Amino acid sequence: MQIIGHRGARGEAPENTLGGFRYLRDLGIRAVEFDIRQLNNDQLVIIHDDNFLRTTGIAGSVYDQDLDLQQFDHRKNWRHWTQVEYTPSLEQVLRLLHDFKHIEVEVKAVNHQVEADKLTQRLAQSLEGFEQQVTITSFDEKILTSLQQQNSPFKRGLLIEEDIKALAIEIAERLGCCHIGWMDQLASPEMLALSHQAKLNISVWTVNNVERAKQLRDQGIQGLITDFPKRMLAQL
Repeated sequence: MQIIGHRGARGEAPENTLGGFRYLRDLGIRAVEFDIRQLNNDQLVIIHDDNFLRTTGIAGSVYDQDLDLQQFDHRKNWRHWTQVEYTPSLEQVLRLLHDFKHIEVEVKAVNHQVEADKLTQRLAQSLEGFEQQVTITSFDEKILTSLQQQNSPFKRGLLIEEDIKALAIEIAERLGCCHIGWMDQLASPEMLALSHQAKLNISVWTVNNVERAKQLRDQGIQGLITDFPKRMLAQL
């Protein structure tokens, strides 16, 4: 079972930042999950929310046409963190993670299929050379449909946060996924067994309790997505 840093290491460092990814690297971990959005100028950036308020304290939509990424410092909840942490681009992050063994790129939902097609085409270009390391995941079936129609060389995975039970397996198979990401509360022995039967690679998020992590490890999951990778590394 791989320990996968959630948004870098969001319980131990500012989330989805270059500093957070460096922190994960310094722990010796080479597996990470992060979120991606496409700006109106087509640039791909690493951020979870569609607004900067929660992580920077400054209100502003990620999709603002006049956006200057250098004005948003993602240390709102990390006053002791000395390095300024601006919103990173995908290119910056990939340069840092060039030798990581597992990279889960979660594509945030879009409104229309046209947006999904444009985003996934740009993403494929940007990820060239990372075909062995990257799994592209999403809750949004439009994103996964685009990857399927484009015959994407990247592994893809369906993320599940609603209790749709066995339907999730059917959807993942229909979309040509080899991976499924279960929210921890839904990762029951039954659902994990069904995922194994379907030969899907399994990650579970977000797991911050060590005893729960051990239980999932014993149930044969491949990836444990956690906010506290240092804690998990020390105790698993």
